[in-house]
Amino acid sequence: MNHQKKKRKGNFPFCFPDSLAAVYIFISADETTRDTQKMFPFKTRRTLKRHREELLRLPEDVVELILERLPVKSLLRFRTVSKKLKSAIDSRRFQERQQLIHMSRGPDILFVSTNVYDDDGRLVKRVNDLDARRFAFGSSSAYTVHVPTNWGGTSVCHSNCDGLLCLYSIYNPSVCVVMNPATRWRRTFPLSNIQNLLLHRLYKGTPTPKLGFGKDKLTGTYKPVFLTNSSGFGLDNVTTCEVFDFTTQLWRYVHPASPFTTNPHTDPVYLDGSLYWLTDCEEEPKVLSFDLHTETFYVICDAPFAHVLDPWSVTICILDNRLCVSKKAWPTQDIWSFQYSNMTWTKMCSIDLTQTFSWLGEPEWSLEPIAILDKHKLLLQGRDYRGAIFILDLLTNSYHLLVKPSYSPISLCYSQSLFSV
Repeated sequence: MNHQKKKRKGNFPFCFPDSLAAVYIFISADETTRDTQKMFPFKTRRTLKRHREELLRLPEDVVELILERLPVKSLLRFRTVSKKLKSAIDSRRFQERQQLIHMSRGPDILFVSTNVYDDDGRLVKRVNDLDARRFAFGSSSAYTVHVPTNWGGTSVCHSNCDGLLCLYSIYNPSVCVVMNPATRWRRTFPLSNIQNLLLHRLYKGTPTPKLGFGKDKLTGTYKPVFLTNSSGFGLDNVTTCEVFDFTTQLWRYVHPASPFTTNPHTDPVYLDGSLYWLTDCEEEPKVLSFDLHTETFYVICDAPFAHVLDPWSVTICILDNRLCVSKKAWPTQDIWSFQYSNMTWTKMCSIDLTQTFSWLGEPEWSLEPIAILDKHKLLLQGRDYRGAIFILDLLTNSYHLLVKPSYSPISLCYSQSLFSV
């Protein structure tokens, strides 16, 4: 008898007291997934459901300890079980702990499938050849979000934060939205002044402004940010910066804005309370940061490369919670990571573009680094509209094609959460 009891406890991720083990079985069994059906017999699940009220009388901290290890989909179901569980799951403290636990297991991947239109402005009907469920990322999971077909001209903010995704458009005000793909929560916000200027005056040849999105770590406030080169709009200042305030539902200007113009073909990225851009200085490109708390711009360092004649050949990204930059110079593309301890760059890897030629040809733009999976697998994507998605094993220096879609999605490093704004 004792032997059987010990064996049953061994199925849990860590050692529970008897009452905790019972609640863990109850929660898992209530999911009625294929795995839990194999783990627990039907009679056990039925018995535990009859004692639901008794199990919910456990101390709140004990219940939260178990709940925070469950996926978001399960937590959304348990919000409807009782007021006690709903209150626990909806608390900010619980949501922060839940995401930290899931982030510690490694990043997930989010594929954002946007709409594609032909030269006449008609929606291109495409076969959905990107099913995230078929990809194997080791300990990581992949998810897909499909943008509604009536959301024309949708752009995806690459600086996602806390599992929140930001979409925007200069053509459709209803597309300016912050959303949580896991919970399906969303909140819209109005066009910025720069977007309205671009929309109404229709400046030809002016690159579409890139939206940044991040969080003030001291106050927990989320902020969409536009930093735009002013020359394309006939303005006198070097750059124009606008920050959206969800409290007042208004955009406001930041003064002074950046003293350097930014590369209009790279998206800003978010890390640890700041947004980052590459400047478009041809001779000595710099990395520019914007502190979301003080709302101040800083040049943190020069880029590890110089003489950028092609603005499409460079990119900035976040890999393994480190600020990284990359530059393509055929037949290779190098990636560097920034070391904050000594404020220097370290070369992470060099991509042999001849190895990917059969998938991408000679790429016009630099490849987009997405995430490092299982500590040594670098997920990359071509930046053209049919960009292949593949993995570079940093240990064996081998390349593995995942998919070459008909129309390439936006791929983001992602972690499911319960957060909203």
